[in-house]
Amino acid sequence: MLYQLPDSDIERFIEEDMPYGDLTTFLLGIGSLQGEITFTSRELTTLCCTEEAARLLERCGATVTSLLPSGTTIEAGVTFLSATGSAESLHAGWKVALNILEYASGIATRTRKIVTRVKEVHASITVVTTRKSFPGTKKVAIKAIMAGGALPHRLGLSESLLIFRQHTAFCGGLEPFLQTVTELKLKAPEQKIIVEAFNLEEALAIAAAGADVVQLDKMQPEALSRLVQQLREVAPGVTISAAGGINAENAAAYAETGVDMLVLSSVYFGKPSDIAVAITSSEP
Repeated sequence: MLYQLPDSDIERFIEEDMPYGDLTTFLLGIGSLQGEITFTSRELTTLCCTEEAARLLERCGATVTSLLPSGTTIEAGVTFLSATGSAESLHAGWKVALNILEYASGIATRTRKIVTRVKEVHASITVVTTRKSFPGTKKVAIKAIMAGGALPHRLGLSESLLIFRQHTAFCGGLEPFLQTVTELKLKAPEQKIIVEAFNLEEALAIAAAGADVVQLDKMQPEALSRLVQQLREVAPGVTISAAGGINAENAAAYAETGVDMLVLSSVYFGKPSDIAVAITSSEP
């Protein structure tokens, strides 16, 4: 099972939308009347955050009656979450639950599409995503990409060693930095050392220095394919990742280059999933 967001986040989502109660339901005087809410897909969707949506509805006072888990892919017209309760509870949870579901499932669906296309080329290639999610949404975003079959490339600055040109600028350049890779490995023996490269010369030097992963940035598939072949001949043990501009339209072409990993951010940005919500009264 995928991880679940903490209760504190659920409380924050509700408080953000309804800090002083639901004025409309209050003034209509319908709060105590009983009903049902259902969430149904309008298109092919890989679900995400159904568990959080269910907990949110329950926190508002509803009772969840059906639920499909995050990571489930469904066709249009499938009801995947339903709950019963008072009009007050259903309206309190309605839009917040829908927003979480649509945004998270949008990311999960885009991710699943890319992962599927990549795996059709080479089953061993791993799709990973960067830390470029919109600030404040990382927990939802990471759950969504995992629901879609990808993994996080980096969760943040605290748990990985990824050397960019912006780092080596303070080390005297790439060549002086590479002379310190052995020492860096001794300082952090449990960490993989990933170093960014922009051409074959840099990639070969990085592999020769003992880096664990060479990350090739912003290269077109044709040029990348040639570089990967040359790099494999000289350094067959190094892991090769490709990053920069990878999306659903070109992911298969990048997978065909022979890299081990595709690093991308594109899944974070795009249209939310289209989900229909119905609230009906069960009063006679």
